[in-house]
Amino acid sequence: MISISQSPTTPGQTAGFDEHPLRQRLDAEFHARPPLPLDGPTRVTHLAFLHEGVDGLAELLHFERRMTDEGWQQLASSAAYRLYGRERVLVRCELHTEFSSYTLFAPTAGEAGKQTDPLQMLPSGWRDADAGKLLVATRIELQSAARVTPERKIAELATPEQQMVASRAVDGKAWIFTDFQLEDGASKFLLLDNGLTPRQAGRTVQRLWEIETYRVMALLGLPVAQTIGLRLRGAEEELANLSDRIGGALPADDEYAVLADMTRLAAEVEHSVARTAFRFGASRAYQAIVMQRIDELREQRVEGFPTLREIMDRRLMPPMNTCAAMAHRQDDLSGRVARNSQLLRTRIDLALKRQNQLVLTQMNQRARQQLRLQETVEGLSVVAITYYGSQLAHHLAAGAREFWPGISPELVTGAAVPIIALAVALMLRRMRHRIVAEAAVE
Repeated sequence: MISISQSPTTPGQTAGFDEHPLRQRLDAEFHARPPLPLDGPTRVTHLAFLHEGVDGLAELLHFERRMTDEGWQQLASSAAYRLYGRERVLVRCELHTEFSSYTLFAPTAGEAGKQTDPLQMLPSGWRDADAGKLLVATRIELQSAARVTPERKIAELATPEQQMVASRAVDGKAWIFTDFQLEDGASKFLLLDNGLTPRQAGRTVQRLWEIETYRVMALLGLPVAQTIGLRLRGAEEELANLSDRIGGALPADDEYAVLADMTRLAAEVEHSVARTAFRFGASRAYQAIVMQRIDELREQRVEGFPTLREIMDRRLMPPMNTCAAMAHRQDDLSGRVARNSQLLRTRIDLALKRQNQLVLTQMNQRARQQLRLQETVEGLSVVAITYYGSQLAHHLAAGAREFWPGISPELVTGAAVPIIALAVALMLRRMRHRIVAEAAVE
């Protein structure tokens, strides 16, 4: 028989305190998804639907409306958890990050495999038309070891046709049998109770469906790893060719072409990393949960049969190692592309610096040439201005002879030439010093 115990909510002794807005939510999350105590033979049907472009919360609310309309009693609820009961059947709905799960508990009276599927008790239309796609379906039969003896099941399963998993768990209080094969659309577990308490039975059943669910969820990373493996091979070959071109003596135009190709390759690799990082990270997390749940079962080996731990090491770990290797290979390729891009940019920067240094040298040479030309022009300017100034002095002296007949224009002109030349030279020098001083201030 399935039993549920709920502790009454009592008023707290923290009234009047300024409560953190996340306090209740975090406390509810800590107590979320508790295992249900199972007392007696029970059939458990567990389904997991993957969210792909689907609003999981809308799916949960749709299920809640259908169950309420059909008269199911809501026994427990939280932000991502609902529990309903009707006619000794319990339905548990959970909203996860990537998927929604529905677990049905129905008591059984006979042997495993001879009971009505509890899914038929759910209301019609309980699955929204836009809901996620089925990814996991598993059935767990909880039976008494006194009624279905482990020796009998071992004798039935000891056939060479297929490999079965059999182990003792929970310190010998339970027997677990499965082959992980899909039969009638679902994998199957047989759990024989050999002294489990109701809570131990509930926890063990929950661990079994979590092992199956997270095993399949972890394997979602394998197709991604296989797909990007081909892309990485081509990207690695292209990077090797670009590295060879960098190592050779490249002209400037070819360096820019290689840098453009390297930048494009870096963008492609980073795009691949961004698209696969979540999937590979999720696979690692799901794998860790699977192995943790197996450890919690405290398995004991049954002679002639592999344990859950052994079957996971043999069949789950290789795909997970492939995912990890592809993730590492992808990150390594990204780092190598970045290093080669930096090397090429450094080479281009050095070439630009050499060009700039050459340009500056040429500019300095031109400046010196212009300075010499300027000095030459200044000397010619002194001569020209002195000439025109002396002519003005000559004409002035010639005109002044009418007032001072003894003045000689030639003598005045000759005396004025050095005076005018010195004055012009001093004036030009002063102007040049002023311009230099103003340029230094700026």
